Amino acid sequence: MNIIAAVDQNWGIGYKNRLLTRIPNDLKNFRKMTLGKVVVMGRKTLESFPGGQPLELRTNIVLTTDRQYKAKGCILLHSMEELQEELKKYNPDDLYIIGGGSIYEQMLPQCNTAFITRIHHKFQADTYFPNLDEMEEWKMVEESEEYTCHDLEYFFTKYERMN
Repeated sequence: MNIIAAVDQNWGIGYKNRLLTRIPNDLKNFRKMTLGKVVVMGRKTLESFPGGQPLELRTNIVLTTDRQYKAKGCILLHSMEELQEELKKYNPDDLYIIGGGSIYEQMLPQCNTAFITRIHHKFQADTYFPNLDEMEEWKMVEESEEYTCHDLEYFFTKYERMN
């Protein structure tokens, strides 16, 4: 199973239910990697998308404790147990955990690969991704060349679970 996120220098991922910044090349990379795949997210992540609509051309799985919540074009699940059962239906290589913070924390132990866009800037953030550099079981195995957008430098990285 994969996990994908864009993080700042403090591993921040969001502020007030929004991305810290929008980097077109990062969004394009996210789309390319997840197109035709299964994306797993929390309710707040779904609601942060334009119009609160699911991502096109992907299977959208949304975890929410609100049993009254409705969302067209999504598989709605209400517990980690339900999610685990649903995920058995798919090839683990096709699964991408896409946020938010609590979903990342809960699902990271089940992931083997993390695709992290590292943005060399410190933003005001209220939601964070677990710091993989501080976890001995995770190792960065790939790092792209440096890219720049709006005076922001960033890299595409790939981490793998080592044990």
